[in-house]
Amino acid sequence: MPQYVLRGGDFHAEITQRGAALRVLRHAGRDVVATWPEAGPVPHYSGTLLAPWPNRLGNGRYTFGGETLTVPINEPERGHALHGLVAFADWEAVEVSTVEDDQSLARFEHVIEPTPGYPFRVALQVGYSLTAEGLTTTLTAENVGDRLAPYGCGPHPWLIADGGAETGWALELPAERVLLTDETLLPLSLGPVDGTPYDFRVPRELADTVLDHAFTGLDTAPGGTTQVRLRGAAGGVQIAWDATAMPWVQVCTGTGFGHRGIAVEPMTCPPDAFNSGTDLVVLSPGDKHEVSWTVSVL
Repeated sequence: MPQYVLRGGDFHAEITQRGAALRVLRHAGRDVVATWPEAGPVPHYSGTLLAPWPNRLGNGRYTFGGETLTVPINEPERGHALHGLVAFADWEAVEVSTVEDDQSLARFEHVIEPTPGYPFRVALQVGYSLTAEGLTTTLTAENVGDRLAPYGCGPHPWLIADGGAETGWALELPAERVLLTDETLLPLSLGPVDGTPYDFRVPRELADTVLDHAFTGLDTAPGGTTQVRLRGAAGGVQIAWDATAMPWVQVCTGTGFGHRGIAVEPMTCPPDAFNSGTDLVVLSPGDKHEVSWTVSVL
């Protein structure tokens, strides 16, 4: 599996051709995202890109433009289609360069070709920019087909605060509402975080809290971005993005997965948006959609 190395200041990143996935991100020798073996497999979507939908598509079935469509089920234990169509696809590396000693760039492309379940043609481009300040990822989608196309996206990094146990990390999550789900993790109701175990607007330790929930009502920092932070005794990590473009975030503690880190996944839409229509992006032929996010250390 081809790997592409980026360097910026004390940061070191490695991107794979499979999925254009972020396999490694280290700062001064310390992992700030969960890594995995160079030969794979990719565990729990670690570092992948999620498109043309993030999270779950209930029963792999939806209706769009008056047509009922079905995509393959890849989460058989729950019966859903999970995390889109491109997480494990081969992307083409079209640019890898070092601008200066403190900045590296990489750009990958992939086209979602029409299938019976997703009969739309969408061209994707992802750019990675690594500087001394952190890693910024920009994902662009263009409808290169001849019909309207439903679309949503997001990343899937597993963030690592420090070398300690996740239960001792403090989570800062500036979200006012949480999406409650059924036993298969499909949406049931959206409610305030007040008085629930899911209120992390004031940073506190995760302890034994189990999270695999989508949040919205995101507050922004003075710079206009939403910032989700994890802090441990010896360090911390942050992911920041524009909440007007990505108004949702899935947070997963991975309880029972045996996987390192906490997944923090900014999303353009909530789970099952192809059915609910909530914050669903609809691309007309020729339309482009672009989002970006930055991972940095604290």
